[in-house]
Amino acid sequence: MVFVTRKERFNAAHKLHIASWSDEKNMEVFGKCSNPNWHGHNYELYVTVKGNPDPVTGVGMDLKKLSA
Repeated sequence: MVFVTRKERFNAAHKLHIASWSDEKNMEVFGKCSNPNWHGHNYELYVTVKGNPDPVTGVGMDLKKLSA
């Protein structure tokens, strides 16, 4: 049995702000994520696959497919 782990990093943003509300109301409802100019987060994702390598090729997983 072989395990392969790939680590990916990505960023995502969201906008938690309602323009018709006051800054105080936005802060009360959305907290520190309240921002009229978006708010971002950084993520790390680990994906692990396991399996038996092909007995002829020795390949367990096409890493290009895993990356996609």
